[in-house]
Amino acid sequence: MIKAIIVDDESKSIENLIWELGSFKDDIKVLQTFTDPKEAILFLKSTKIDALFLDIEMPSMNGFTFLDKINNDFAVIFTTAYSEHALKAIRKGAYDYLLKPINHLHLKEAINRVKKRKISTVDLSAIEKILSNLNKQETKKRIAVYTDGCITFIELHKIIYAEADGSYTRLIIESEKEIMLSKKLKEVANLLDNNSFYRIHNSYIVNLHKIKKFFKTEAYLIMDNNKKIPVARHKKNELLNHF
Repeated sequence: MIKAIIVDDESKSIENLIWELGSFKDDIKVLQTFTDPKEAILFLKSTKIDALFLDIEMPSMNGFTFLDKINNDFAVIFTTAYSEHALKAIRKGAYDYLLKPINHLHLKEAINRVKKRKISTVDLSAIEKILSNLNKQETKKRIAVYTDGCITFIELHKIIYAEADGSYTRLIIESEKEIMLSKKLKEVANLLDNNSFYRIHNSYIVNLHKIKKFFKTEAYLIMDNNKKIPVARHKKNELLNHF
């Protein structure tokens, strides 16, 4: 059963969506609805959900700002009357984008996609605990991430840097293709070794052992793969202390 909430400043839109969702009562349960995004943020701090139906144009807080204020590991389905926000929604990691009035077939497709996502979600907590114990004994530490339908084990020393991409994070790995994770950069930071990795910018965490050059005056790094990465000005002096 998919557990969902609805955030929309228009009560009528909420009523219409609930009516449409009634056709899928065996698949989805609406835990709560909100016309005030701030109340929804408080709710999400204590309640785990699988899907969020989110309006974009709301007077007190638009949908994109709402997403920036939460840590979401659920499917976000935008419900809006405006098609022009679609590209930004994709960049924000939207799972689907439904235009009002919501088409029944499109809603069904969205729900089926969330069902598949829920089935494929793997609880990594047990694996992470095992790896944590192993990492205390081994010199080559590893992390486990769920991507492309499988669990991938990555040796930390091979990661060159991590780059934020909306609600996702791109891992650039030595001698391998990049890996896209459905986690925000600050969530990925919790997986990395604080002694080897440092967040030098809102959008980047770098492996300190993979830095080739540091141009302090211009505030940027050259990594082992020759990627040029900016350094936040307030981080320049602090970065030097990590060497």
